[in-house]
Amino acid sequence: MKTLLVLLLPLLVVTSSCSNRRQREQQRIAAEAAAADSAQAAAPAKNLQMPDIPPMLDTPEARMDYLAAHYWMNLDFNDTVDIKRPEYGEQAWVDYIHVLEMMPNSKAGDILERFFRRAGENKTVYHFFTGMADKYLYDPNSPMRNEELYISVLDAMLEGNVLTDAEKIRPRDRRVMAEKNRRGTQALNFTYTTVDGASGTLYGTAADYTLLFINNPGCHACRETIEALKQAPHINRLLQTGNLKILAVYPDEDRTEWEKHLPDFPETWLNGYDRSLTMKSKNLYDLKAIPTLYLMDSNKYVLLKDANVVDIENYLGNRS
Repeated sequence: MKTLLVLLLPLLVVTSSCSNRRQREQQRIAAEAAAADSAQAAAPAKNLQMPDIPPMLDTPEARMDYLAAHYWMNLDFNDTVDIKRPEYGEQAWVDYIHVLEMMPNSKAGDILERFFRRAGENKTVYHFFTGMADKYLYDPNSPMRNEELYISVLDAMLEGNVLTDAEKIRPRDRRVMAEKNRRGTQALNFTYTTVDGASGTLYGTAADYTLLFINNPGCHACRETIEALKQAPHINRLLQTGNLKILAVYPDEDRTEWEKHLPDFPETWLNGYDRSLTMKSKNLYDLKAIPTLYLMDSNKYVLLKDANVVDIENYLGNRS
């Protein structure tokens, strides 16, 4: 039986970061599989058989396209038992997402939507895979979170006829939120207030790049992000030359707590709070996970959304 690794080796496009992430996911899935009930644990091991890639497809792009388009050709969409085995259904999903991540977003999204149209033939299998999409592409704690791919899943859910109108309420709300401040679109403007009572706006932040840092005072992850930003060479070089500005914004109402933690932030950063609570009340930004970082250009078009410091540092480093 061909494994995904064997199929991908000739492509020469598997990065070390993807491998490490995949290894962590495999370890977690293996642990869940070990804890399955005795009936499933006693069943013979089974993995999704990968398609045979025609030998005449001799370019990495052609082989990748074929693999992604035919990835599920050996899946029995009526098998509602094996699909729930972590080492089978979930592992196959994780490997599938890694394949799609190596492709342009538009192409990967089209393939993903076609897959969900096929999965809709069996509602149990369909719900399993939409659950996998929620877990891996949407959950803020997932190392594989990918909003662009998740948008394709949401579009398939909303355009299909598998879900009832009531079942489409949540994906529709998520689709609306995902479109806000999406990569390539202009970020939504807002007003912030500084500690001395002065007001400023996102659009009024003049620089080649603006890094919006939405945070809560004192949160552990926020402190880690602050320290990572302080140590990022490209970010700080652009900060010193004035080509980049960091705007730290607290979106909640506890001003006392916010002021207590002002010393945590470098004085070279802009720092304010949303006095009118507009970001929350009007759902201007997705605040399901804090901290969150948005990198924008001089016109406040989003370059990176909900990114980590490493991704931002690499992006800026490649353009300096």
